[in-house]
Amino acid sequence: MNQLTESSTITAKGQTTIPKAVRQALGVTYGGRITFRVEGTQVTLHAEPEPENQDPALTPFLTLLAQDLAARPKESIRPIPKTLATRLQTLANQIGETTPDDPIEGETAL
Repeated sequence: MNQLTESSTITAKGQTTIPKAVRQALGVTYGGRITFRVEGTQVTLHAEPEPENQDPALTPFLTLLAQDLAARPKESIRPIPKTLATRLQTLANQIGETTPDDPIEGETAL
């Protein structure tokens, strides 16, 4: 097994950045999950497997979105127009409470 050693600083909020080389070694990208395991004074970091029911396009899409936001923050982030927000709220109110397990009414095509 190859050994990789990287350092990272802990912020005042207790946050840190996982170094790129470590993320690559674990195969973790934006939206991926990691687990910290503490045994005595030793801490190990493990990549969590992707959930089986997760859309395989989700992680690459989130990675693309994060890269775009980082490269063009002023162009990428804009408020939703009030008319659109009002229309979305009206539609959501018409639908009411739903859960992912609710049956879909009418014809659907996947």
